[in-house]
Amino acid sequence: MAQFDPRRQPMRLAPHVFTAAAAVCVALLAGRVYQPAQANEAPVLTAEQMAALEVSAFASAGTPAGLTAPEAVPVQIRRGETFEQAVRRTGIGADEARAVAATIAGVFDLSELRAGLRFETAISQPRGGRGDARLIGLTMRTGPATQLTVSRTFDGALRLRSLEERVTHETVVLKADVSGSLYATAQRMGSTAKVTRRAVQLFSGKFDLDRDIRASDDFVLVFDRSVTESGRTVESGELLYAELKGQAFYRFKPAGASEAQYFDASGKNMRSAFMRTPLDRGFRVSSSFGFRRHPISGYQRMHQGIDFAAGTGTPVLAPADGVVVEARRWGGYGNWLRIRHSNGLETGYGHLSRYGSGIRAGQRVRQGQVVAYVGSTGASTGPHLHYEIWRGGLRINPSGVRTEEGTILAGSDLAAFRAEKARIDRVIAAGGERRAAPSSLRPAQG
Repeated sequence: MAQFDPRRQPMRLAPHVFTAAAAVCVALLAGRVYQPAQANEAPVLTAEQMAALEVSAFASAGTPAGLTAPEAVPVQIRRGETFEQAVRRTGIGADEARAVAATIAGVFDLSELRAGLRFETAISQPRGGRGDARLIGLTMRTGPATQLTVSRTFDGALRLRSLEERVTHETVVLKADVSGSLYATAQRMGSTAKVTRRAVQLFSGKFDLDRDIRASDDFVLVFDRSVTESGRTVESGELLYAELKGQAFYRFKPAGASEAQYFDASGKNMRSAFMRTPLDRGFRVSSSFGFRRHPISGYQRMHQGIDFAAGTGTPVLAPADGVVVEARRWGGYGNWLRIRHSNGLETGYGHLSRYGSGIRAGQRVRQGQVVAYVGSTGASTGPHLHYEIWRGGLRINPSGVRTEEGTILAGSDLAAFRAEKARIDRVIAAGGERRAAPSSLRPAQG
């Protein structure tokens, strides 16, 4: 049998394949939670190179002698816990946890880690159940498109590698027919949650999304996002354009404005003074304004609002800018909220499960802001939102409220809007656009 000579580097394929297998195994098990941090520069691996490495490694890798096959063990750092302590909860010994921490600390400041950060480990248990578990690999995301991977070499040493994907900035043109709800369809077709919420808020100002939208209605969303080579969204941009039932919205920021707004093709501000409903998804009208038999008392009485049946926890949106007048318990209404708006209008919300963040008397709110959540508090037979509108101290039918639209652009603002509209129209005609990622997301250059 040949003798091992420590002065020579053994030319074996298995050690390298096993190292690659461990790295890829952990990378594939890695969670997708992004925690901002810094990592050292590293050679960029393309998606094709990663795929080739994966195939080769899994075809050749074996299980370490005396150990079970590695299993994924997710870890989340707890409050007051160090990285080393978190790693020890996987079952590995103190010396090994210390070695893992020292390996990573060479390129990354572990003091930057905060409670709640998640990372993945691949752990093998000793056969027979005696002794400590063995860490085969560990993967921790350190940036939008970067991660650190610790893998075990054939001779037991720990090796650190930084993986970095290229990031591309793209403008997406999403076209689809409504299937089920508008919100669910947009999410299913690849829209981000941020973009979908914005689109639904815009459409809610023009349509009753529960009654006016049919399965055959088509819609278009145009938005920016930054994606990695593997297709993972690392940054969600703004909704640039939205269209439903022939109603189009273009995003544009007039000179001197504090924030961008949405306009129709002629430059008219599409922001209604009031949204049609205070819910943007997952609801139906269960009781309209007018006389009805009360579901609890059984008596015929006036129902001075509209009831929207929706699941507990469904967000309630402010239909217009205003100031919170009341946020308190009020008899049969349970948790009650009242908001004062312009033009002598006030809105009321009953049976809430809880209030939105920071909602209290005197607080200013913006149109589309989450102010509360649907519940079943007070005199209620099930989760729903009781919605009222008051004018001059008297309740009126919410479905009968009609308000004026916003202003129309003119002068230099109109010229700038037309240029932006033309650009968005070209992107839509081309089916989208891809370009270099923003500088903050580009890989570092060596």
